Amino acid sequence: MITLPEIKHSFDLTEDQRMIRDMVKDFAEREVQPKAHDVDEHHRFDLDTWKRIVELGLPGIPFDEEVGGSGGGTLAYILAVEELAKVCGSTALTLAAHVSLGTYPIYAWGGEKLKQLYVPRLIAGEYMGAYGLTEPNAGSDSGGTETSARDEGASWVLNGRKCFCTNANHAGTFIVTAVTDRARGSRGISAFVVPRSTPGFSIEPGEHKLGMRGSDWGSPVFEDARIPKDHLLGPPDDGFKTFMKTLDGGRISIGALSLGIAEGAFECARRYAMEREAFGGKLSDLQAVQFKLANMALDIEAARHLVYHSARLKDAGERYSKEAAMGKLFASECAMRVTFDAIQIYGGMGYSREYPVERMWRDAKLCVIGEGTSEIQRLIIARNILR
Repeated sequence: MITLPEIKHSFDLTEDQRMIRDMVKDFAEREVQPKAHDVDEHHRFDLDTWKRIVELGLPGIPFDEEVGGSGGGTLAYILAVEELAKVCGSTALTLAAHVSLGTYPIYAWGGEKLKQLYVPRLIAGEYMGAYGLTEPNAGSDSGGTETSARDEGASWVLNGRKCFCTNANHAGTFIVTAVTDRARGSRGISAFVVPRSTPGFSIEPGEHKLGMRGSDWGSPVFEDARIPKDHLLGPPDDGFKTFMKTLDGGRISIGALSLGIAEGAFECARRYAMEREAFGGKLSDLQAVQFKLANMALDIEAARHLVYHSARLKDAGERYSKEAAMGKLFASECAMRVTFDAIQIYGGMGYSREYPVERMWRDAKLCVIGEGTSEIQRLIIARNILR
């Protein structure tokens, strides 16, 4: 009889990447998982967990040492997001939004002054970062931004509102988009860094959510909010390009988040099927259940390849917009399929709050919406392959 070697999902990870993955896995299982049900049930953002994430250095993984990071790169960072998402999507989303949306744009396009002023503080957890793009009338159509920024010499004056802004109630800095030249359409949109202490700037609490209920969100409001002139992020009227590039990186994060949720649900379903007795045997003896588990494993394996590939492209300085969209699209829809089938395997138990798979299913739904809906991802992929 031939014994096949155990397949390990190393994907040629470096020793440092494996150490980060294993460290976060241990933290997630020991400290995050026991709280996951409670933070979801009570819509509670767990500040203590965030403080531990900062202590472990997770916000600094993809950034250079010169700004306080560890220089681990994108792949090491998404391994951390993936491990957190296996046990709590809300916690993984908090980290992903802080790093990919709240910190990376300043690091990449803020210039030396903004970079040195904010990035070390964001990495050290002095500030939590947030990103304000979505508006009541501008979701997938982000070029329809209505928030305005008026040039008044030494400062910019912002008016308008955003919504669905992750981390908003706890953030110290916000990256927001605003129209600086309405006649130019999307080419007249700029991006800004807004400190929380800005006069005329306030936050309205977000609504209760279907899933990711332990992740904070709110609606930033600008009423003649005045920020320094040098808090423009990148060239004037280049904000649309800036946030499109930001979302490319954010999609890698959401891909990893989706992958982690799918893996967590699959493991729950696999264990349950091997323990639950029905029809004179274990659920896992039934071919119908075996086929579900096989399809789930196949989906997850394919998603992992796509998501890791996009991260490696970014780390290598290659173009990755199409690959990030592919990874995010496939992984997020994989998470929806896997969590749905996990509930089916649990049966009536899966529909109850007693087991985590119903929470994972609700959390997965955000992944096919955030950082661009599945429909938007298909548009991005089509434009890339047809150009």
